[in-house]
Amino acid sequence: MMLSDQVAVVYGAGGAVGGAVARALAGEGARVFVIGRGREAVDAVAKDIAAAGGSVEAATVDTLDEPAIDAHLRYVVDRAGRVDISVNAAGPANAGIIGVPLTELDPDTFLRPIMEYTRSYLLTARLAARYMIPNRSGVIMTITALPGRRGTVRNGGYGPAMAAKEAMTRDLSAELGPSGIRVVGLRPHGLPGTRTMRDTFELKYPGVTEDQFEQSLAASTHSRRIMSLEEVADMATFVASDQARGLTGTTVNLTMGSLDD
Repeated sequence: MMLSDQVAVVYGAGGAVGGAVARALAGEGARVFVIGRGREAVDAVAKDIAAAGGSVEAATVDTLDEPAIDAHLRYVVDRAGRVDISVNAAGPANAGIIGVPLTELDPDTFLRPIMEYTRSYLLTARLAARYMIPNRSGVIMTITALPGRRGTVRNGGYGPAMAAKEAMTRDLSAELGPSGIRVVGLRPHGLPGTRTMRDTFELKYPGVTEDQFEQSLAASTHSRRIMSLEEVADMATFVASDQARGLTGTTVNLTMGSLDD
Protein backbone atom coordinates (compact mmCIF):
# COMPACT_ATOMS: atom_id res chain seq x y z
CA MET A 1 0.00 0.00 0.00
CA MET A 2 1.27 3.47 -0.91
CA LEU A 3 0.34 5.14 2.38
CA SER A 4 0.93 2.48 5.00
CA ASP A 5 1.49 3.99 8.48
CA GLN A 6 0.75 7.52 7.23
CA VAL A 7 -1.53 9.82 9.24
CA ALA A 8 -3.93 11.96 7.19
CA VAL A 9 -6.36 14.71 8.14
CA VAL A 10 -9.05 15.50 5.56
CA TYR A 11 -11.05 18.72 5.97
CA GLY A 12 -14.36 18.92 4.16
CA ALA A 13 -14.63 15.13 4.32
CA GLY A 14 -18.41 15.34 4.53
CA GLY A 15 -18.52 16.64 0.96
CA ALA A 16 -18.31 14.52 -2.17
CA VAL A 17 -14.68 15.32 -3.03
CA GLY A 18 -13.35 15.24 0.52
CA GLY A 19 -15.18 12.01 1.25
CA ALA A 20 -13.83 10.33 -1.87
CA VAL A 21 -10.29 11.45 -1.02
CA ALA A 22 -10.61 10.21 2.56
CA ARG A 23 -11.81 6.79 1.40
CA ALA A 24 -8.97 6.52 -1.12
CA LEU A 25 -6.29 7.50 1.40
CA ALA A 26 -7.62 4.95 3.87
CA GLY A 27 -7.75 2.35 1.12
CA GLU A 28 -4.02 2.79 0.62
CA GLY A 29 -3.30 2.23 4.30
CA ALA A 30 -3.43 5.73 5.82
CA ARG A 31 -4.91 6.33 9.24
CA VAL A 32 -7.49 8.99 8.41
CA PHE A 33 -9.10 11.67 10.55
CA VAL A 34 -12.17 12.96 8.72
CA ILE A 35 -13.35 16.49 9.48
CA GLY A 36 -16.49 18.37 8.50
CA ARG A 37 -19.07 20.87 9.66
CA GLY A 38 -21.92 18.35 9.78
CA ARG A 39 -21.42 15.31 11.98
CA GLU A 40 -23.88 13.11 10.09
CA ALA A 41 -21.98 13.50 6.82
CA VAL A 42 -18.53 12.78 8.24
CA ASP A 43 -19.86 9.87 10.28
CA ALA A 44 -21.19 8.35 7.06
CA VAL A 45 -17.74 8.59 5.45
CA ALA A 46 -16.11 7.16 8.58
CA LYS A 47 -18.58 4.27 8.53
CA ASP A 48 -17.66 3.47 4.92
CA ILE A 49 -13.95 3.51 5.71
CA ALA A 50 -14.34 1.34 8.80
CA ALA A 51 -16.52 -1.14 6.90
CA ALA A 52 -13.72 -1.50 4.35
CA GLY A 53 -11.24 -2.25 7.11
CA GLY A 54 -9.66 1.20 7.31
CA SER A 55 -8.53 3.17 10.34
CA VAL A 56 -10.64 6.29 10.82
CA GLU A 57 -11.93 8.83 13.33
CA ALA A 58 -14.50 11.56 12.68
CA ALA A 59 -14.87 15.04 14.17
CA THR A 60 -16.65 18.32 13.52
CA VAL A 61 -14.31 21.31 13.25
CA ASP A 62 -14.91 24.75 11.77
CA THR A 63 -12.03 25.34 9.35
CA LEU A 64 -12.37 29.10 9.85
CA ASP A 65 -11.66 28.71 13.58
CA GLU A 66 -7.91 28.59 14.24
CA PRO A 67 -8.06 27.48 17.90
CA ALA A 68 -10.50 24.68 17.01
CA ILE A 69 -8.26 23.43 14.19
CA ASP A 70 -5.18 23.51 16.39
CA ALA A 71 -6.94 21.73 19.26
CA HIS A 72 -8.00 18.95 16.92
CA LEU A 73 -4.49 18.62 15.45
CA ARG A 74 -3.07 18.33 18.97
CA TYR A 75 -5.57 15.53 19.52
CA VAL A 76 -4.44 13.83 16.28
CA VAL A 77 -0.78 14.05 17.31
CA ASP A 78 -1.60 12.73 20.80
CA ARG A 79 -3.49 9.81 19.27
CA ALA A 80 -1.36 9.01 16.23
CA GLY A 81 2.02 10.59 16.98
CA ARG A 82 2.21 12.94 14.00
CA VAL A 83 0.48 14.43 10.95
CA ASP A 84 1.80 13.34 7.55
CA ILE A 85 -0.93 14.50 5.17
CA SER A 86 -3.32 17.46 5.33
CA VAL A 87 -6.04 17.79 2.69
CA ASN A 88 -8.33 20.82 2.54
CA ALA A 89 -11.47 20.15 0.51
CA ALA A 90 -13.65 22.51 2.55
CA GLY A 91 -15.64 25.41 1.14
CA PRO A 92 -18.56 27.75 1.88
CA ALA A 93 -22.09 27.39 0.54
CA ASN A 94 -22.74 28.81 -2.93
CA ALA A 95 -26.19 30.31 -2.36
CA GLY A 96 -26.22 34.01 -3.16
CA ILE A 97 -22.83 33.80 -4.89
CA ILE A 98 -23.26 31.61 -7.96
CA GLY A 99 -25.76 32.77 -10.53
CA VAL A 100 -25.58 36.50 -9.84
CA PRO A 101 -23.89 38.83 -12.39
CA LEU A 102 -20.92 40.77 -11.05
CA THR A 103 -22.70 44.02 -11.87
CA GLU A 104 -25.44 43.07 -9.40
CA LEU A 105 -23.39 41.35 -6.70
CA ASP A 106 -22.63 43.39 -3.61
CA PRO A 107 -18.94 43.58 -2.61
CA ASP A 108 -19.30 41.69 0.67
CA THR A 109 -20.97 38.76 -1.05
CA PHE A 110 -18.32 38.81 -3.79
CA LEU A 111 -15.54 38.74 -1.19
CA ARG A 112 -17.04 36.02 0.99
CA PRO A 113 -15.74 32.99 -0.94
CA ILE A 114 -12.35 34.66 -1.37
CA MET A 115 -12.05 35.27 2.36
CA GLU A 116 -13.45 31.93 3.47
CA TYR A 117 -11.62 29.65 1.02
CA THR A 118 -8.28 31.36 1.60
CA ARG A 119 -8.67 31.61 5.37
CA SER A 120 -9.60 27.95 5.63
CA TYR A 121 -6.67 26.86 3.46
CA LEU A 122 -4.18 29.11 5.23
CA LEU A 123 -5.21 27.99 8.71
CA THR A 124 -5.31 24.26 8.02
CA ALA A 125 -2.04 24.36 6.06
CA ARG A 126 0.02 26.44 8.43
CA LEU A 127 -1.17 24.63 11.54
CA ALA A 128 -0.45 21.24 9.97
CA ALA A 129 2.96 22.53 8.86
CA ARG A 130 3.91 23.38 12.43
CA TYR A 131 3.51 19.70 13.32
CA MET A 132 5.26 18.52 10.15
CA ILE A 133 8.34 20.76 10.34
CA PRO A 134 9.99 18.90 13.27
CA ASN A 135 9.72 15.65 11.26
CA ARG A 136 10.99 17.36 8.09
CA SER A 137 8.31 15.68 6.00
CA GLY A 138 4.67 16.05 5.09
CA VAL A 139 2.22 16.73 2.28
CA ILE A 140 -0.30 19.58 2.23
CA MET A 141 -2.98 19.45 -0.44
CA THR A 142 -6.05 21.40 -1.52
CA ILE A 143 -8.72 21.33 -4.22
CA THR A 144 -9.32 24.17 -6.68
CA ALA A 145 -11.30 24.41 -9.94
CA LEU A 146 -11.13 25.60 -13.53
CA PRO A 147 -12.53 29.13 -12.81
CA GLY A 148 -9.27 29.87 -11.00
CA ARG A 149 -7.53 29.91 -14.38
CA ARG A 150 -10.22 30.77 -16.93
CA GLY A 151 -12.90 33.45 -17.09
CA THR A 152 -16.40 32.26 -16.30
CA VAL A 153 -19.75 33.99 -15.87
CA ARG A 154 -21.97 34.46 -12.82
CA ASN A 155 -19.52 32.77 -10.44
CA GLY A 156 -19.08 35.75 -8.11
CA GLY A 157 -15.85 35.53 -6.15
CA TYR A 158 -15.46 31.77 -6.71
CA GLY A 159 -12.92 32.11 -9.54
CA PRO A 160 -10.73 34.65 -7.69
CA ALA A 161 -10.88 32.39 -4.61
CA MET A 162 -9.57 29.43 -6.60
CA ALA A 163 -6.82 31.58 -8.14
CA ALA A 164 -5.83 32.79 -4.68
CA LYS A 165 -5.60 29.22 -3.40
CA GLU A 166 -3.35 28.24 -6.29
CA ALA A 167 -1.08 31.22 -5.53
CA MET A 168 -1.04 30.17 -1.87
CA THR A 169 0.01 26.66 -2.89
CA ARG A 170 3.06 28.09 -4.67
CA ASP A 171 3.96 30.37 -1.76
CA LEU A 172 3.46 27.69 0.89
CA SER A 173 5.65 25.32 -1.10
CA ALA A 174 8.39 27.94 -1.44
CA GLU A 175 8.40 28.53 2.31
CA LEU A 176 7.92 24.96 3.50
CA GLY A 177 9.95 23.09 0.88
CA PRO A 178 13.26 23.54 2.73
CA SER A 179 11.62 21.79 5.71
CA GLY A 180 10.79 18.74 3.59
CA ILE A 181 7.10 19.56 3.14
CA ARG A 182 5.41 19.33 -0.25
CA VAL A 183 2.39 21.49 -1.13
CA VAL A 184 0.25 20.52 -4.13
CA GLY A 185 -3.19 21.46 -5.46
CA LEU A 186 -5.61 19.44 -7.56
CA ARG A 187 -7.76 21.23 -10.16
CA PRO A 188 -10.68 19.09 -11.36
CA HIS A 189 -13.66 20.43 -13.30
CA GLY A 190 -17.36 19.61 -13.28
CA LEU A 191 -17.32 16.65 -10.93
CA PRO A 192 -20.65 14.79 -10.82
CA GLY A 193 -22.29 14.49 -7.42
CA THR A 194 -20.66 17.54 -5.87
CA ARG A 195 -22.49 20.46 -4.27
CA THR A 196 -20.78 22.95 -6.58
CA MET A 197 -21.86 20.98 -9.65
CA ARG A 198 -25.47 20.85 -8.43
CA ASP A 199 -25.54 24.51 -7.46
CA THR A 200 -24.01 25.56 -10.77
CA PHE A 201 -26.68 24.06 -13.01
CA GLU A 202 -29.52 24.87 -10.59
CA LEU A 203 -28.54 28.49 -9.91
CA LYS A 204 -26.85 29.48 -13.18
CA TYR A 205 -28.86 27.46 -15.68
CA PRO A 206 -32.42 26.97 -14.41
CA GLY A 207 -34.35 24.54 -16.54
CA VAL A 208 -31.23 22.60 -17.52
CA THR A 209 -31.12 19.04 -16.18
CA GLU A 210 -28.09 17.57 -14.48
CA ASP A 211 -27.59 15.16 -17.37
CA GLN A 212 -27.68 18.00 -19.91
CA PHE A 213 -25.21 20.00 -17.88
CA GLU A 214 -22.82 17.06 -17.60
CA GLN A 215 -23.03 16.50 -21.35
CA SER A 216 -22.10 20.13 -22.02
CA LEU A 217 -19.10 19.85 -19.70
CA ALA A 218 -18.01 16.58 -21.30
CA ALA A 219 -18.13 18.20 -24.73
CA SER A 220 -15.42 20.65 -23.62
CA THR A 221 -12.91 17.93 -22.69
CA HIS A 222 -10.46 16.17 -24.98
CA SER A 223 -11.87 12.75 -24.13
CA ARG A 224 -15.51 13.91 -24.24
CA ARG A 225 -16.19 12.84 -20.69
CA ILE A 226 -15.86 14.38 -17.25
CA MET A 227 -13.59 13.09 -14.54
CA SER A 228 -15.06 10.94 -11.78
CA LEU A 229 -14.67 11.50 -8.06
CA GLU A 230 -12.75 8.24 -7.86
CA GLU A 231 -10.19 9.49 -10.40
CA VAL A 232 -9.63 12.68 -8.41
CA ALA A 233 -9.26 10.64 -5.23
CA ASP A 234 -6.76 8.31 -6.91
CA MET A 235 -4.67 11.32 -7.95
CA ALA A 236 -4.81 12.69 -4.40
CA THR A 237 -3.52 9.36 -3.12
CA PHE A 238 -0.67 9.37 -5.62
CA VAL A 239 0.25 12.99 -4.80
CA ALA A 240 0.31 12.14 -1.08
CA SER A 241 2.63 9.19 -1.65
CA ASP A 242 6.40 9.04 -1.97
CA GLN A 243 5.93 8.17 -5.64
CA ALA A 244 5.18 11.88 -6.16
CA ARG A 245 8.02 13.16 -3.98
CA GLY A 246 9.29 15.36 -6.85
CA LEU A 247 5.95 17.18 -7.11
CA THR A 248 5.45 20.42 -5.18
CA GLY A 249 4.55 24.07 -5.64
CA THR A 250 2.05 23.36 -8.40
CA THR A 251 -1.60 22.58 -9.10
CA VAL A 252 -2.27 19.41 -11.05
CA ASN A 253 -4.57 20.03 -14.02
CA LEU A 254 -7.39 17.46 -13.89
CA THR A 255 -9.75 19.25 -16.26
CA MET A 256 -9.23 16.57 -18.95
CA GLY A 257 -8.27 19.18 -21.53
CA SER A 258 -10.98 21.72 -20.73
CA LEU A 259 -8.07 23.93 -19.70
CA ASP A 260 -4.87 23.55 -21.73
CA ASP A 261 -1.57 24.12 -19.92
